[in-house]
Amino acid sequence: MRIDIADERAAEILGDALDGKAPSKEEMRHLATVEGTDVSLSLFQVARRITEKNFGHRIFIYGFIYFSTYCRNDCSFCYYRRTNRGPQRYRKSLEQITEAVQSLDEEGIHLVDLTMGEDPQMVEEKGLLPIIEICREIKRRYDIPLMISPGVAPRSILHELARAGVDWYALYQETHNRELYSKLRIGQSYEGRQKAKIDAMREGMLVEDGILLGVGETPMDVVDSVYEMLAGRAHQVRAMGLMPQPGTPLEGARAPPIFEEMKAIAMMRLVHQDRLIPASYDVDGIKGLELRILAGANVVTSLIPPDRGLKGVAQADLDIESSARTAKSIMPYLGRLDLEIAGRNEYMEWVEREKCHIRRA
Repeated sequence: MRIDIADERAAEILGDALDGKAPSKEEMRHLATVEGTDVSLSLFQVARRITEKNFGHRIFIYGFIYFSTYCRNDCSFCYYRRTNRGPQRYRKSLEQITEAVQSLDEEGIHLVDLTMGEDPQMVEEKGLLPIIEICREIKRRYDIPLMISPGVAPRSILHELARAGVDWYALYQETHNRELYSKLRIGQSYEGRQKAKIDAMREGMLVEDGILLGVGETPMDVVDSVYEMLAGRAHQVRAMGLMPQPGTPLEGARAPPIFEEMKAIAMMRLVHQDRLIPASYDVDGIKGLELRILAGANVVTSLIPPDRGLKGVAQADLDIESSARTAKSIMPYLGRLDLEIAGRNEYMEWVEREKCHIRRA
């Protein structure tokens, strides 16, 4: 399809992408570095049209439960890093977690994302066994897809999580530049993190990967990550801008402009045409959802039930207790974009179809 912009090479790449031909890495490098408002706007428009070709005008929505804010790691970007004395630390009980899940289930959320830091009590003392029991109990009570983000887990635990009915394993690499990775995830194995995602897929779970922006990456690093996540066969890919956190080495850094996150989302969409790409509420609230969706995202994440004492990640308290991070609150904004929240059956059918592909691989 013909794209009318001055840069002829960019026009050809975008036209091919709209016709279903994903760009090569070399072509994506051109899009990542070419300047011009017309190119950027066309990139976003093409990414959105690809999303609509694959998913129509429907959006998936995820609930988020951060059930333990303790962590043994010392990631340079994370508010909940082990050595930071600032955060409120808590561990939610099984009953508190299931009550929060019930709230999300009643809202019509498509998926519940259970997230924790690598809590030493759960990881080292109890070998992640409590996580399995939590997931098993949620699946017993509620017919809702479940994502687990417990950090790096051994294959034996991943096997049990899959048996408990967990649908997704989320484990972000943050960057695929190994030197930069060593500065972000201090003292953590790059290979071990990648291997855990492969193991999760071998156990039949879908996998989410993601990158962090504004931490010293180059445009080429972003492009490399887009293709590394493609090689890793991730089912959901995301980019999130850094929110500098007090008490961390990156406290004084500048949050990247939303344009950079939009560009990364759009490039992901050109390559990962039929994958899920989130727009996170957690970065800068409702004002940023619209722009991320217009750049090609098709999932709204980090919706959190109020009155549960739960926290976010990028912004611990943003809009939670005001009930703004709910499905009901975001619906008017989606309507402005001529979008609607998909039915849960539609989401579950997508998940089951992708799981069938894993089993056949």
